[in-house]
Amino acid sequence: MRNNRTPQQRKPAGGSGRRLNGPLLALLVVVVVGGGFLAARSFWGMPPGPAADTGAREGELSIGGPFTLVDQDGKTVTDADFRGHWLLVYFGFTFCPDICPTELTRNSNALDLLGEKGEKITPVLISIDPERDTPEKMKDYVHFFHPRMVGLTGTPQQIAAVAKEYRVFYMKAPGDQPDTYVVDHSSLTYLIGPDGRFVQFFSGEASPQDVADKLKPLL
Repeated sequence: MRNNRTPQQRKPAGGSGRRLNGPLLALLVVVVVGGGFLAARSFWGMPPGPAADTGAREGELSIGGPFTLVDQDGKTVTDADFRGHWLLVYFGFTFCPDICPTELTRNSNALDLLGEKGEKITPVLISIDPERDTPEKMKDYVHFFHPRMVGLTGTPQQIAAVAKEYRVFYMKAPGDQPDTYVVDHSSLTYLIGPDGRFVQFFSGEASPQDVADKLKPLL
């Protein structure tokens, strides 16, 4: 199993990124636009009760869709380039001090637990900080976690479009200096099938073994 070390991060002044998982994120959105908690559950397609917080949800939501981004080698890619492959998609950023490294390490370790079957899945990091996450920076970052991990970035407009497709929330949180901001964001990993359709998501509470156990029957 891959070790749990994380790359050396430049921890920005002004605080660290905060995890905003499914129910908490939905509640935040509803509070901002006005509404109630039931609307928040409707936004995420969650049933009432404890089952909503299990960390894995079968594919009933309209999540995912077409995108055009740039990979860690500077090549323009689209969602069609990944057809035929299972994907574990996470939205984060290379300056993230703790949450992103933890989630990406979890995803990598889950693939290692699957052995040869894990080779059928491509781990993906989509940056929600395109102003700082250049292809070169993404390349150094993703290769630390897994040799097959793909890093995707793009223009702010391209990132906003793909984040909308995946219902991902992200927002800059200012630091002491203009270049020391962090990005608060939802922290979910999305499983996308070979046909490009959303299958389920995993929250930060899921362990590598939890993720591997969910993936194994699908491969």
